[in-house]
Amino acid sequence: MMDDEKRLLTTIRLSLGAISLVLIILLLMLIPLVIPTGSDKEFILTEAKPASIPTGPWTPPDSIAIVSSPEAKLILYGQELVSHTSRYLGPKGSVINVSNGMNCQNCHLQGGKKFFGNNFSAVASTYPKFRDRSGTIEQIEKRVNDCIERSLNGKSLDDGSLEMKAFVAYIKWVGKDVPLKMVPQGSGLPELPTMDRAANPTAGAKLYNDKCLRCHGSNGKGLISPDGLEWIYPPLWGERSFNTGAGILRLSRMAGYLKMNMPNDARMDSTQLLDEEAWDIAAYISSMPRPVKDLSHDWPDIATKPVDHPFGPYADEFSEVQHRYGPFSPILDSRKK
Repeated sequence: MMDDEKRLLTTIRLSLGAISLVLIILLLMLIPLVIPTGSDKEFILTEAKPASIPTGPWTPPDSIAIVSSPEAKLILYGQELVSHTSRYLGPKGSVINVSNGMNCQNCHLQGGKKFFGNNFSAVASTYPKFRDRSGTIEQIEKRVNDCIERSLNGKSLDDGSLEMKAFVAYIKWVGKDVPLKMVPQGSGLPELPTMDRAANPTAGAKLYNDKCLRCHGSNGKGLISPDGLEWIYPPLWGERSFNTGAGILRLSRMAGYLKMNMPNDARMDSTQLLDEEAWDIAAYISSMPRPVKDLSHDWPDIATKPVDHPFGPYADEFSEVQHRYGPFSPILDSRKK
């Protein structure tokens, strides 16, 4: 009887194991059926364009957590460089004098961590990547130097310098929680709907006086700190502002920036500018004089130039004025054809 009982127990165990295996296989086959589809697609990260995250808009990591990183010292230095660039790299910088006195944070708000504030959320997840402006695959170091040479109207840093390593370490830390190749909701700057008319610098000048003058001044020169080392409110034009190679000079970029962030007390959930006001103010600011950069090596394939790139040549017959101020819909329609 003992041998029969053992054989019976063994048979039962084998049967239960087989049943369990079948159930696991069926479960694995069913899993794809519960992935959101159709109307739920906005909750799935995509590579093509910014998309929502299941928990809501992108949330940057808490700076307090930097101290727990193995690269804490380097990341903290990078954070300091982004927030107070001029104190280290400006005309009176303590490390080297290679920039115009603006801080990276003047454009990349809150240290590159503000929702739709030109933030760094998708840099680490998408670089290296091909960029049409240079016609090459770029590393993060190239992107940092582009900002220094254009937005800070300065000279590039050596890729192996401590400062460059710190910049890269901090930027990677800001985007450390974003999956590879993904672009989270709130990354960079928003794209505003285009207008049926051209943006109007004259109307923008009146709006500037009403909404921007109190911080940036009637001459657009901004407000510098009492010690003269960095800008409290950056210059928007003039010899100490960003040059003609800066991406923010493109009207769509500047209008999106203004809409979401200006005046500087604007909140994410309560913007203060109408879309048309943002376009017109952007037109006024972009029309003002600033340092000139040689752009002859930009956009080796001119057909890939953005429709609002303010300087020719172009691969179409539209004028430089229309490419600069719009209306942009005819240019976009022409490209589709």
